[in-house]
Amino acid sequence: MSKLLIIEAPGKLKKLKAILPDWTIKASGGHIRELAKDKQDALGFQLQGDHVVCRWTPRSPQAKQTIAELRAAVKAADQVILATDEDREGETIGWHLAEELRLKNPLRATYREITPNAVKAAIASPRPLNLDLVHAGLCRSVLDKLVGFRGSPLVWQLNNGAKSVGRVQSATLHLVAELETRIRNFKPQDYWTVFVQYEEGFRAFYHGGVFSPAEAEKSDAAIPGEEKPDEDASPEAAAQGDRVTSQAEADRLVALAQSQPHRVVSIEGKTVLKQPPAPFTTSTLQQAASAKLKMNPETTMAVAQKLYEGGYITYMRTDATFLAPPFVQSAREWIAFHDPDNLPPQVVQHKAGKNAQEAHEAVRPTNIWATPDKTDLRGAAIELYDLIWNRTLASLCQPAQVRLTKIITQSGTAQWLAKGQVVQFEGFAHYWRSLGADAELPALQNQELLTLEEAGSVKKRTQAPSRYSEAQLVQMMERRGIGRPSTFASTIATLKEREYVRIVKSKVEPTDRGMEVDRFLAQAMPTLVDTDFTAEMESQLDLIAEGKLNWEGWLIEWNQTQFEPALSKALRIMPQHAHAHPTSEVSCPSCETLMQQITSAKVKKGFFLKCPTCEDCVMFWNDREQGWELPKPKTAGKITTIPCPVCQKPMEEHIYSKNGAEKVMLRCSDESARQKRDHKEAVYFQSSKGGFWSPKFGAIDHSLMGG
Repeated sequence: MSKLLIIEAPGKLKKLKAILPDWTIKASGGHIRELAKDKQDALGFQLQGDHVVCRWTPRSPQAKQTIAELRAAVKAADQVILATDEDREGETIGWHLAEELRLKNPLRATYREITPNAVKAAIASPRPLNLDLVHAGLCRSVLDKLVGFRGSPLVWQLNNGAKSVGRVQSATLHLVAELETRIRNFKPQDYWTVFVQYEEGFRAFYHGGVFSPAEAEKSDAAIPGEEKPDEDASPEAAAQGDRVTSQAEADRLVALAQSQPHRVVSIEGKTVLKQPPAPFTTSTLQQAASAKLKMNPETTMAVAQKLYEGGYITYMRTDATFLAPPFVQSAREWIAFHDPDNLPPQVVQHKAGKNAQEAHEAVRPTNIWATPDKTDLRGAAIELYDLIWNRTLASLCQPAQVRLTKIITQSGTAQWLAKGQVVQFEGFAHYWRSLGADAELPALQNQELLTLEEAGSVKKRTQAPSRYSEAQLVQMMERRGIGRPSTFASTIATLKEREYVRIVKSKVEPTDRGMEVDRFLAQAMPTLVDTDFTAEMESQLDLIAEGKLNWEGWLIEWNQTQFEPALSKALRIMPQHAHAHPTSEVSCPSCETLMQQITSAKVKKGFFLKCPTCEDCVMFWNDREQGWELPKPKTAGKITTIPCPVCQKPMEEHIYSKNGAEKVMLRCSDESARQKRDHKEAVYFQSSKGGFWSPKFGAIDHSLMGG
């Protein structure tokens, strides 16, 4: 009896042939059909009455050849089972194969890991195709093509190289553009942290004063837009005390600390349990791989695909944190054998995210006891496998026990706070480090007098929000319900390919093209970039997959009541938008009119801002300060008696900003000489002790400085 198994990825063939030697196994290479690009609108479907009539065609010459080969294999087989991936996309691919290969009563086998037990069990119990899942997949295909093919011609008229819009793509771009607008409009504020250093061996930070309740509330107010620290956060993450908003107040507190005795007024200590993390979903895997391995989501998914095809991990596209009971039992046996103190009395349970809907397991090793063959796995594959192995094992371990301490001291009317932590039992953190370093405070008594070693303040400046890394953008997509695990990496890849975003210093930054496309869509088709609306559409697709909503009726109604009206509105506003300078969110500092973006290849950002009312008012982007500013008049720095080490001309003081703080450096006073290559390293930086030093020329005694 000839038996045929049809799968998706050719990379699985070798592993599956070893498991099923008496089967013929063929791979489709993924999707074999797509909506046709015929007729005037090239949509490949018509909305006719209450039905969506689709026309399918092989998606490539290679797919056409694959179909012919599969048809021949089907004719020679007595039994055919479809074993495409276990998700909606896989179910839809299985349906396309059944249709194209003319299979009657097609049977479907699903497995989450390519291991002998899992594959043989799936083959022994095939099921019919789930048409509800297929309908959700078909609806997604039609919906995405409708939005893309009808919406994309609108942005072509912007004449900026924009090529496409998309249901998930445009909502994701809006997340990036929205954050960029906040960054550009951010107005930094100066603040000071005030500290005291004690001879007893610890440092404390200003923690407010002994005031009336009303004054205390005012003193304890946070800087607008800044979050206050979590009381139980690790010392590294905790903010350094209450912020002071003026130099005068910082000086007053330093003087107070220097003139008044210090004593301990409060000592608190408690042991808290830090719970183990959940095993990986697609999103959290991409985030962890980015943070720990510096892999972008696209690379992470490509490497994970190879691990899955090789039988090392379970399926990598999932939003579930569920682990199969047999695997959990095996992992607990591993912990009991190798690390018995880390075995919890009961199985650790992890809650899935609120939008999780697939029935897969989390991403995990197929066998916790197995050590991968290093000849098969190398480089990135080994690193990613180890990451998955450690995270999975950590998810089933004991909580970590951390001793948190908090000491409050007082000098006069000022109070000072010191925080510490000591890990008493690593628990899960033995496999998944996430607790931060120990910071032990000395053993003290309440009301104990302390000896002040130093009191001081540090001037800082609030920073604009940071741009997303690719992994953080994936996290936001998941949190907002935009797309599904299989679309996260490919969506970001499309945005980069379209040059709507670029990666700068590992961060996702919108291009001028991307910002203009987003501005236009936000005005012309606001629902397309509305993340809540996009998430609601995903919920509708979930209902279709559950058999609770007719996909054709919902799609036709959505097109008639929402999409067609949005297209009509966009066409009306397009002419006026296409020929105008884009308007920014920044107001003119003189007349408060919104400034326009003027394209210029001479500036780093690609454009500057100009007021349409005040003709001479322009602003340029300061990348260091992350904000727009008026041109600064050139002022000569204070001339010193220190000679330039290259040309011997006197050096000048130059004031600049770094990390929100003002710094001073010495440079040659001859501006034309500074442009020469031999002056590149002829600079001296101010040290913490008041002198100046150069990486190449050494230190200069501050006492030699003159006017």
